[in-house]
Amino acid sequence: MESLNTPYRAVVIGATGGLGAAFVEHLEQDPNCERVVGLGRQSTPPVDLLDEASIEQAAIWLREQAKEWDLILDATGILTIDGNGPEKRLREIDPAIMAQSFAINAIGPALLFKHLAPLLPRNHKGVLATLSARVGSIEDNHLGGWISYRASKAALNQIVRTTALELRFSHRQAVVIALQPGTVATSLSEPYRARAPEVLTPAYSTGELLKVLDKRDAEDSGRLYDFEGQRLPF
Repeated sequence: MESLNTPYRAVVIGATGGLGAAFVEHLEQDPNCERVVGLGRQSTPPVDLLDEASIEQAAIWLREQAKEWDLILDATGILTIDGNGPEKRLREIDPAIMAQSFAINAIGPALLFKHLAPLLPRNHKGVLATLSARVGSIEDNHLGGWISYRASKAALNQIVRTTALELRFSHRQAVVIALQPGTVATSLSEPYRARAPEVLTPAYSTGELLKVLDKRDAEDSGRLYDFEGQRLPF
């Protein structure tokens, strides 16, 4: 990335997932990146989206490593829960599964923002990005179904927007972005990508997403972009 201060420091949450690992690999190969830290449930320190204390402790640890982190990427998310795929109809809604979807796809990222956003630089560009989904767009919903997943990603988009509005006062050059990675060949999408018009590799998707983030500035903060750089409606 060329738009961040050089050398820059990066954090990837969900670093063992298909997309998270690909982000880490790209950043490790970027000569402008001084350090990249990959965190997840098995890392040291561990980060568990269902345990706020682990997120808080990770933020404290990161602050001990460096005063500022220029790029913070959340590559977490869940679609199939305890063997249950997305609902096709209202009658299939299970409140426990819906709650779990919100816990991982919306509340978890909100807690990441709560504790990690203060690590962004205040005097130059910093990026806080999370993986959302096109199906989380209310305006773009023309098919219905996938109720819990759609709603949790719509909630995430609202969290992104609200975080961006708050940070514009304390971190004036911060870029808070929701990203649509496309249909990617990962374990999350495996049961559902047969009908996808295009399936991307994790390396390609994340490489394009990093290019998108490199082009965004504070004027773009609080929006949803896909891997081709197109702004998508909330």
